[in-house]
Amino acid sequence: MCGIVALYNKRHIPVQPETIQKMTDVILHRGPDDDGFHVEDHIALGFRRLSIIDVEGGHQPLFNETKDMYIIGNGEIYNYKELQNWLKDRGHQFETDSDIETILHLYEEVGFDAPKHLRGMFGFTIWDRKKQILFGARDHFGIKPLYYTQTADSIAVGSEIKSLLECPNVKREVNQTSFYHYLTFQYVPDPNTMYEGIYRIPPSHYFVIKNDEITVTKYWEVEFKPDESKPFSYFVEGTREIMIESVDKHRVSEVPRGAFLSSGVDSSSIVSMLKTFEPVKTFSVGSDIPGYSELDYARRTAQYLGTEHHELVITADRYMEELPRLIWHQDEPVADPSAILLYFVAELASQHVTVVLSGEGADEFFGGYNIYREPQSLKMFSYMPSWMKGSLRSIAEKLPDTVKGKNFLIRGSKTVEERFFGNALIFSEELKERVVMEDILHSGNYRSPWTITNEIYKKASHYDDVTKMQYLDIHTWLRGNILMKADKMTMANSLELRVPFIDPKVFEFASTIPTKYKIANGTTKHVLREAMKDFLPAEIKTRPKLGFPVPTRHWLKEQFYQWAKEIIFEAKVDHLINKAYVLYMLDEHREGHADYSRKIWTILVFMLWHQIFIEQKHSFGPYVSPNVQLRRKKSELQHIG
Repeated sequence: MCGIVALYNKRHIPVQPETIQKMTDVILHRGPDDDGFHVEDHIALGFRRLSIIDVEGGHQPLFNETKDMYIIGNGEIYNYKELQNWLKDRGHQFETDSDIETILHLYEEVGFDAPKHLRGMFGFTIWDRKKQILFGARDHFGIKPLYYTQTADSIAVGSEIKSLLECPNVKREVNQTSFYHYLTFQYVPDPNTMYEGIYRIPPSHYFVIKNDEITVTKYWEVEFKPDESKPFSYFVEGTREIMIESVDKHRVSEVPRGAFLSSGVDSSSIVSMLKTFEPVKTFSVGSDIPGYSELDYARRTAQYLGTEHHELVITADRYMEELPRLIWHQDEPVADPSAILLYFVAELASQHVTVVLSGEGADEFFGGYNIYREPQSLKMFSYMPSWMKGSLRSIAEKLPDTVKGKNFLIRGSKTVEERFFGNALIFSEELKERVVMEDILHSGNYRSPWTITNEIYKKASHYDDVTKMQYLDIHTWLRGNILMKADKMTMANSLELRVPFIDPKVFEFASTIPTKYKIANGTTKHVLREAMKDFLPAEIKTRPKLGFPVPTRHWLKEQFYQWAKEIIFEAKVDHLINKAYVLYMLDEHREGHADYSRKIWTILVFMLWHQIFIEQKHSFGPYVSPNVQLRRKKSELQHIG
């Protein structure tokens, strides 16, 4: 697990070593153990290392036998041993036992097809001197981040945006279209970021920089292939087998491992399977507000599974105190309050281990979100002709909000494409008109959220509604929210997070499960729950998903109220946001007239991000937490011993 940067000068002027040094230093948290550089005329590579595999020999950049190719890579390749043996049989010589060196030799053998063969999480860049190209790729589902930007002089690539901002002539400007989409989704969908001119390399894509231009190409497609011919038992047994195999693969490391543990089936399943291979340390976090903590459930699960358990309670003051620095770590606004709790549980884990396993991805792959049950509850509407549904919607929309069942009628009269934007829909189009300043809203930069989802739904048009929702979430929510916060909040603590559910082999099998087996027996993830039933206590198997609940609804009425007002007044976003309406929502929320907590939080996170990155009001620099420093010191003493 590491951080990488690459700089290509389009005028073929030598890159200044101090530039690549600054770009690399700012992501010290991603790799406090080591750094490395390769500067060659108009090309420069920079690397920060968190030592996991081949601790002694895995220094980067790595090179091939003839030293005309160099690689820097972030992530872990779980099938690298198999690939390494195959490549050795074909005559390749290895200098190290590093999984990243395997990618370099694989590129020598199969070229741009290399990412297709990798099982793992990765973002890497290769300098091919013979062909005079920079080539790189991001993993299939977007577990590891990778960004790029261009100026008149250069093309820069990096694991984090803050590295690119250190590149000369990169501007700090808000992408207004991204801002509109953020208000809908609570994150910015691919390939844009909140910055004008800075983009993500989307998951399952590679890039090539050649002749002073960058091209981005897709190398793999998400495809569901439900197999209706197999019985339920086949999928239960197959899920159990593939998950045990995946957890085993994700154990590879030369440093201590542990696991996050909430109260649900996903993280509990990972812990229980990991426990079959080795003793496990588990980590949980919760708030001090009754009803907003899973610590009791997690503690009982840890006792049942026999883990060495550690937990942490977070107060409103601690949450507020750390928030600005954690938004700096996020690079761009993601308005998921649980991201901050994820930071705290990662901070706790970093005192004890360097690698943690977690349960992200189970919901998207196995059909776990409660909203996936909606097509079944709205099935009666599918028998109505379209004209009848249109009439029903018109009538329902005119009903007072207090009429019970109004929303049910409205949603039932819409297609899944019209009603489902993923697991977050923060501001409706109508409410945006009140929150966004009118001259900006009509400036010509506005784009409907349908411009994002329609393109995805087109590719999923042949699936049933539940599978369409999964397909959309994999292409939006999973990569834009779940995996973004997972990477940034763990790497802020120099902690490697691994996600055994999000694995190409796991998806290959999960994609064959028919919807009738995913949403069944009055629950979601039915196959997965049955596959894990012998591993888990009975109360967990049917427990609904909670994640890490955060009491922002409560805090915004009390501890956060005055702080929120100050942020609203101080942030220099008057050209974008109607502050008067945001203050109105805050007061209405405080008085209990409406629950505006998610909407207010979305605005506050954007304002804080704007202060940090655009206004540069707050200053943060390279940082390694005291926990990580202590962990490294202990490791050095053990090594000496």
